[in-house]
Amino acid sequence: MYSIEEVNDILDEIAAELPEEIFSELNGGVSLLPETKPSAADPDGGLYTLGEYCRDQMGRYIVLYYGSIRAVHGGESAESFRANLKKLLAHELTHHIESLAGERDLEIEDERYISEYLGG
Repeated sequence: MYSIEEVNDILDEIAAELPEEIFSELNGGVSLLPETKPSAADPDGGLYTLGEYCRDQMGRYIVLYYGSIRAVHGGESAESFRANLKKLLAHELTHHIESLAGERDLEIEDERYISEYLGG
């Protein structure tokens, strides 16, 4: 498994491949924190929060959780790990873009997915 520093470097590489416009108004950027964050919807069931798009008094930013990423994707091949990290960043950036447009489609889709996952 990659160290947090290596994952941060991979994220930097992935972000550098994306058009700068995607990061418009993302004043807090993308942060990789060491925590493992259980999902609020299933705190004891093994469902993890890998990342979050945040919009608050600090502005707009994305937080990714290294511990959660490690728990979910730690045993994958390098190629698969990178692909899943790219999907995760794209997912959170989609929340950002939708927020700028006043949309919530992905947020609603996430809620539906979690509900179905939990058997609801």
